[in-house]
Amino acid sequence: MDFFGFLNDSVTPCHTVKSLHEAFDRAGFKSVGIEDVSKMAPGESFFVERGSALVAVRMPKKIGAESRFKLALAHVDFPALKVAPNPDKNAAGVQKLHTEVYGSPLYTSWLDRDLGYAGILAVKKDGSIVAKPFRGKKLFRIPQLAVHLNRGVNQDGLKVNPQTDFDVLWKAAGCGSQNFRDALAQELAPGEELLDFDVQFFDAQPANAGGMNDEWVYSGRIDNLTSCHAIAEALIATEACEKDFAVAAFFNNEEVGSLSRTGAGGNFLKAVLESIPLPSNLSAALSDSFALSIDVAHATHPNSPEKHEPNHAPVLGGGVVLKTNSQNRYAGDVLGSARLRDLCARAEVPLQDFVMRNDMACGSTVGPTVSAMLGIPTVDIGEPILSMHSIREMMAIKDHESMIRLVSAFFC
Repeated sequence: MDFFGFLNDSVTPCHTVKSLHEAFDRAGFKSVGIEDVSKMAPGESFFVERGSALVAVRMPKKIGAESRFKLALAHVDFPALKVAPNPDKNAAGVQKLHTEVYGSPLYTSWLDRDLGYAGILAVKKDGSIVAKPFRGKKLFRIPQLAVHLNRGVNQDGLKVNPQTDFDVLWKAAGCGSQNFRDALAQELAPGEELLDFDVQFFDAQPANAGGMNDEWVYSGRIDNLTSCHAIAEALIATEACEKDFAVAAFFNNEEVGSLSRTGAGGNFLKAVLESIPLPSNLSAALSDSFALSIDVAHATHPNSPEKHEPNHAPVLGGGVVLKTNSQNRYAGDVLGSARLRDLCARAEVPLQDFVMRNDMACGSTVGPTVSAMLGIPTVDIGEPILSMHSIREMMAIKDHESMIRLVSAFFC
């Protein structure tokens, strides 16, 4: 699966799952419903979808009392601006669309950017209501106020009010009578009726290589598409284990707390695992299994190194990052960290440590949620990136290669 193509195609959570679906399908994994999981035989590979979430499983060659689970966890969503249900507004000769902030984006990065739009249309056809993914072809923008009209901006910094400053300029007022729903209706086939929509804006600039040696990647949605890609690549390339299950779980809604039907706080992963035929108790098997929660990590900013704890400051190109936190914002304990260090040594993958400064709040991941729900030992790891939660982020391709190698070794 081409990494840059994956970054460019996965512009919403549903498009990310669509990309994963296609990759697993090409690799011979069977697309099944939850009701068919119990019918899967040893050595088979399959995946199950629930909305914008996906769980893929490679069954072991032999299922026995000693069979355990090797889980890799990631999330498919990212900070965005979502179109409100009644978005149409007019001002200064322009028709605008009001947006709602999803997650915690770096506000200023969304200004003066070319924005695409995509999402899901809820469509009624032949008496059934179905979800129809789409991606629009037009570009839009949120222009910044000129420096002449905001003289102190370079000294005082730009302050963005998400209620008033995130209206997207849609079209010239009076240029056609279309409102937003009218425009979406053009995406429908004959006989389809638009009932609702879930549409968001995204950075329309393609992913690019950068640096004098093309050592870096500049792209939108690196958090957390890079983890999704590494896990999928590793699982697809791995042969079935002798006795252990290799499982990849891709959740939605991590950026807003994971408490949803498709999030890590829902029952999707547990329902899939409970449907797998095991000769032993699932809880007992999980307590003796292991999970990697894979999300990006904060690389040390070369212009602001003081923002990191000095002895725990990962760098771009320095390898995979082990993230620990004494307040349990990340999953893991000393034995889990030891297992991870041993795995990195065997896979010849460089490992860096990250601890947040005591005087700064620490973020979290799907790791603690899944670990607590399933009772499975878990560690949090990730690739170091810069500009996290900006509309456009930066990473080192070398770290992505290390992550793929590590997850491949984990699944073997």
